[in-house]
Amino acid sequence: MLSWPAPLLPPLPGSGPALRLYDTARGDVVTTQPDRVARMYVCGITPYDATHLGHAATYLAFDLVNRVWRDARHGVHYVQNVTDVDDPLFERADRDGEDWIVLGMRETALFREDMTALRVLPPEDYVGAVEAIPQIVTKVEELWDAGLAYSLDDGTGDVYHDVSQAPGFGAESNYDEATMLRLSAERGGDPERPGKRSPLDPLLWRGAREGEPSWPGPRGVAGRPGWHVECAAIALDTLGMGFDVQGGGSDLVFPHHEYSAVHAEALTGAKPFAQAYVHAAMIGLDGEKMSKSRGNLVFVSRLRGEGVDPMAIRLALLSGHYRTDRAWTAELLTRAEERLVTWRRAVTQSTGAPAGPVIRAVRERLTDDLDSPGAIAVVDRWAEATLDSDRAAGEDGAPAVVADVVDALLGIEL
Repeated sequence: MLSWPAPLLPPLPGSGPALRLYDTARGDVVTTQPDRVARMYVCGITPYDATHLGHAATYLAFDLVNRVWRDARHGVHYVQNVTDVDDPLFERADRDGEDWIVLGMRETALFREDMTALRVLPPEDYVGAVEAIPQIVTKVEELWDAGLAYSLDDGTGDVYHDVSQAPGFGAESNYDEATMLRLSAERGGDPERPGKRSPLDPLLWRGAREGEPSWPGPRGVAGRPGWHVECAAIALDTLGMGFDVQGGGSDLVFPHHEYSAVHAEALTGAKPFAQAYVHAAMIGLDGEKMSKSRGNLVFVSRLRGEGVDPMAIRLALLSGHYRTDRAWTAELLTRAEERLVTWRRAVTQSTGAPAGPVIRAVRERLTDDLDSPGAIAVVDRWAEATLDSDRAAGEDGAPAVVADVVDALLGIEL
């Protein structure tokens, strides 16, 4: 699947320190320790609607991870999937009388446009579930042959993973069984389905149903893949085990990331699936989580269509910490637009407050669990000092250097 074009990254002097991130599994901020090439997998969209600000905030958080690693002189192998075969996609297509393939292609194209406008660094591997089905089938067959998966006896052809044979199940989310059961029911699972060995066993393969697309499957059973094994298979085939960061929204902690890890660890006999599980918080509107079910989405494309500068959108979202649930408001966007004007005015000066301290401080803030509000405050202070005519004479060329810092590390083009 095609990704989107990469923005240029201005080179900065020196290199940044090691990145520290909050790992959900360990419940603590830990230092990432990538090899020469850092490896990151971020769960992508189900393309049945346009990119809303909750999506954007998540991908901006992991764009910062990408940028900070590159500033520390790591190469980055970034992988993202597209869940282009799933119930919500089919339901939306049926509702609108549209072909599900056309819907998925259109919304994926719009997502690419939004990511390009927001200057998000693209993944090296951008993989749709449909194109990965042969690999997924192989993985399901391997689990089945190892006695770790089973088919229901109800004639559906549905195949489940037996999590009773998964040592350490629950170690990624650290949730108790009651919480897992509740979240499974809320987030696409089927804990009450008869015939399963355990209510928490996840679906690996859904047997063919009338009116649904299907492909040749494990042991000749036609159907389509479960959600969690999709990401496990794509990550294993592109990154291998033990990659540095598994990323996504906080609503993916369970069941999605827990089960993806269970599948991968069962397939390889190794641990961990990822060195750190990193999750971005939710964006709300008018006191509620922004979600399709509530119908309170603010779309990136709609804001762009209204003439909002994508850099203002990016700056507004980065003004809150990625792990903090926060609200999108008109005031937030207005403040970001005003800040953008001030920063752009400051970087057009021929001289300005010294740039060296800005480079060091922005690096320090971002490597401390992506403290983007702290990094923004650093640039605010520099811009104020640069535009204050009563201050001492500035440093020649400093504004151009600060513009590069803001571009390379915060992704904001001034």
